[in-house]
Amino acid sequence: MFSMKKLGLVIACTMLSTSLLAACSGGNKEKSAANTTQASGSPSAETADTKAEPLTITFFDKNKGDKFDDAIAKEITKRTGVNVEIQQPTGDSTEKLNLMLAAEEFPDIIMFDRSSDILNKYIASGALIPLDDLINQYGPDVKQMYGDILNKTRYTDGKNYFLSNWYGFAENEPVLGFNMKMDLLKELAPDKAEGGVPFTADEFEQLLKDFKAKHPDVNGKPSIGLTAQGIDGMTATFKGMYGIKTYYEVDGKLQYVAQDPKYREMLLYINSLYRQGLLDPEWALDKRELWLQKVTNGNVFATTGAYWDLGDPNIALKKGGGEDKEYYAYKVLAPGVNADQTTYGPTSSLGWDAIGISKANKHPEETMKFINYLASDEGQTLLMWGLEGVQWDMKDGKKVPKPEVLAAFKADYPNTVKETGVRKWTWFIKGGVADNGDTRDMVARYDRSEVDKMAVKNLGDSGWNTDVYDNLGPLGGSPEILIDQKIKDIMKQLQTKVINAKTEAEAVKTYDKMLADMKAAGSEKVEKIINDNYQARLALWK
Repeated sequence: MFSMKKLGLVIACTMLSTSLLAACSGGNKEKSAANTTQASGSPSAETADTKAEPLTITFFDKNKGDKFDDAIAKEITKRTGVNVEIQQPTGDSTEKLNLMLAAEEFPDIIMFDRSSDILNKYIASGALIPLDDLINQYGPDVKQMYGDILNKTRYTDGKNYFLSNWYGFAENEPVLGFNMKMDLLKELAPDKAEGGVPFTADEFEQLLKDFKAKHPDVNGKPSIGLTAQGIDGMTATFKGMYGIKTYYEVDGKLQYVAQDPKYREMLLYINSLYRQGLLDPEWALDKRELWLQKVTNGNVFATTGAYWDLGDPNIALKKGGGEDKEYYAYKVLAPGVNADQTTYGPTSSLGWDAIGISKANKHPEETMKFINYLASDEGQTLLMWGLEGVQWDMKDGKKVPKPEVLAAFKADYPNTVKETGVRKWTWFIKGGVADNGDTRDMVARYDRSEVDKMAVKNLGDSGWNTDVYDNLGPLGGSPEILIDQKIKDIMKQLQTKVINAKTEAEAVKTYDKMLADMKAAGSEKVEKIINDNYQARLALWK
């Protein structure tokens, strides 16, 4: 799945807030909050109201390194009696997690990428404790909010070792697309700029040619027709164009996606764009910051990726010239692929992140009570909406954001997060809408921007559920996981060479070599494990 990782990292995160419990509204808010917390098995708000020192737990959040001292953080401590000491990830978070595992020095709570191998390593080594008994005793809100997700995220031994973050999803939510600069699109294809009608592959190619011909330079810089954030950023969007999913499935058997004939067609199409000078020659080297810098410069016509990833560049571009200067997401159809067959919206209800309690935690019961509060409707409202009367008001049974709060987020999302604390601590976040119809995500979903609306219009029908395909590979620490990693490295390296080939013949030859190298590395051995896990999952989820 596209790393949907990063709705908590991004401005318009897909994904992903809740309504206050009725008892928490009105003049008895503080008393109700205390009663609700105690009833749900969470730390008593009464405890926090005393002068006793709060319990401090350490938390490795791979996305955050800030101090837990903003207004929302203080309110969390007030309501739960728990303070959080954030352990700042230095450098690559996976490297840090590996170092902690090797040294067996763990914080109390740890966040991982849910699809990562390191998570399985932690579980297999016993570094994370099973949560089932704790949830049954102290997690009534966890059970109510997560529902069947708990069943689907069990480990092979049938136990839960983590809770998902950014789990659940709303229907018809867009993710990936071809993000095109509106002012240039209105110039080059005014009939398609309003959206609703997909581009064909030929039309998209012609757009890039017309742009390069009319604008060889923009703002004193050489123009770029199409760019991407490295090989993963490139292939994720193009797979949507061709209707490609996680695996190539033939007669119920799963194979590595590179063996899909459509995947070959896809890479050769991208290579054609490259050979014509329509693709950024440095695309493969672009890390996130460089990629964002490029699109902010205004000399790029289009880029692949999730529409929300362009939040910061769009804010800067809008300030410099209005909404027409922003990037908007559009759908492109591969030959022979219908609009409803595209797969631009890979979405997992199982979540992007996994949050577990480590074996070093000396207060697992209190930690689960703390988690239970954050996962509850009240806790989710606090995290994603903020405080009643400060960021929002209750009107006719519905939460209504204060206009000035929404305006502040739209004008300067990063600083508003820092100033308010709203949407800063994104833990145990559930997507979609609450039972009363309130969106769970005030900032990204209550009053959607024009960019959001265009993405929904153009790509809302391209969603598909990745749940059954997630994490089917070998277990961490097994010999096969090394084979799997080698195969993925072969794919990453040779896909890039296919795209950057100087001739079509060279591209074809390189593609064939990739398949041969994958097989020689042991792809069939790993595919057997993938299929065994696939069948076991289908049986488990019946």
